[in-house]
Parts: sequence; structure tokens; C-alpha cells
Amino acid sequence: MNVLIIEDEKPAARRLNRMLATQNINVNTMLHSVEEAVNWFQNNEHPDLIFLDIQLSDGLSFEIFEEVPVKSAIIFTTAYDEYALKAFKLNSIDYLLKPIDEDELKVAVDKYKEQQPQKSDLQVNIDEIRKLLINPIDRKYKKRFTIKIGQHIKIIHTDNIECLYSENKATYIHSNENRNYLIDYSLEHWQDQLDPEHYFRVNRTFIVHINAIKDIVSYTNSRLQLKLHSYNEQEIIVSRERVKDFKNWID
Repeated sequence: MNVLIIEDEKPAARRLNRMLATQNINVNTMLHSVEEAVNWFQNNEHPDLIFLDIQLSDGLSFEIFEEVPVKSAIIFTTAYDEYALKAFKLNSIDYLLKPIDEDELKVAVDKYKEQQPQKSDLQVNIDEIRKLLINPIDRKYKKRFTIKIGQHIKIIHTDNIECLYSENKATYIHSNENRNYLIDYSLEHWQDQLDPEHYFRVNRTFIVHINAIKDIVSYTNSRLQLKLHSYNEQEIIVSRERVKDFKNWID
């Protein structure tokens, strides 16, 4: 079986690779972005099976299908909530909810082996799935974080968070009270659970709240620098490829 993993978090990709190895499945290639995947598909024979993360570092993985006709069976890996996953059930697509459970992985792989699907163009409506995932009706976004501090648990409402950021392979929230708190999971995990009306992923390191922005300054290479009300530990630069979307977001 020719298997490919597309996952932007390399530790998660390596973990999935190890889990598949216990089922005697060897992964030929691991890719980590939309751009890398498009280039690979254009120059290589398509695999039998792809484990595909929805949110990659440079966009949604559905953008791959807009560039190349993928001829492989696909099992999506995702951190999306249960409501949004209805999109997959309606389209009869296999998916694994992250963090991936070994038993659920085995069930998905066994199902693929039993069906032995032939390589053919993807027979699902990717546009419809993407609409449901990005703008699901009555989508419930995260309202609060609970942080354990010693023997205490602190509740921080999302409206009281200036930004989420990653540093030294860890993820933090910075509150309006000018405090930093360590939280579980990556920015990719939280990005899809925060209300996009209030939060925006400005680069690989930061997600900012609209009310936290004190000033926006032109920066080199057509980028923008953000100054927040209290957070000032690192420069916050809107990456060049996200400037247009950022301007539309604040408009």
C-alpha cells in the first residue's frame, strides 16, 4: 500500500507514522503544506491512501484539489468540532478526530482495506464541505478557557484575550490583564474554534483579537506591524500573504 501523510505539525505527522507502522503500514512520504503537496502531486504517482489534515500552515488542504486532480482514497484528520464533522458524514468521507486514537485509526484503515477502492477522481463536493466547515450554520465557537494555576482553576473568557501565540513549541494566551497563560494544543487547533469575526491568524505565531489592536503600522516587504494594548514581548507582523485578508477582516 502506497501511503502519504499531509500534516503541517511535524510531531503529529511522526506520531501518525509510528501508529501506522504498528499496523505494518509504511508511509512513503510526509508533506507539510499546500504548496509542498501541490508540487509533489504534479511530479509523483498518486498514492493509494492519503491521511490529510484540513488546516495546513499555508491554507486549507482543499486548496490542493483546486490545483491538481487527486486520485487517491482520503482519510481526513481534523480538530473540527462535532457539528462541523456532519459535513463529512453527509459526504461519506472517513475522518479521524485529533488527537488520533489508535483503535479508531485501525478501524479506518481496516475499512479502507475491505473496500479496496480503485484510484479515481475524488467523488466528493469539496466546495460544499469547505463551506460547511468555514461557515457552518449556528457554529458554536469557544467562549472561555480554563487555566489550572497551582490548586486553582482560572476562567478566562475569550473576549478578555488579546492574543494567542506560540513560543518554544508551546502555546500561550495573553490576557487583557497583561498576563500570559500556558494552554494545551497548537495554534492550528485553536484557530478553527475561535470566532473569525473577532480573531485573526496574522502569521504562524500569532492569533489576535480585533479589540486588542492599538495601532497598525506599515512594515517592510508590504507587511504590517501590529501594536496591541498590553502585549509587547515580540513584534507582531502580519505576513505578506495574509495582509489582504487582514485588511478585509478589519474593514
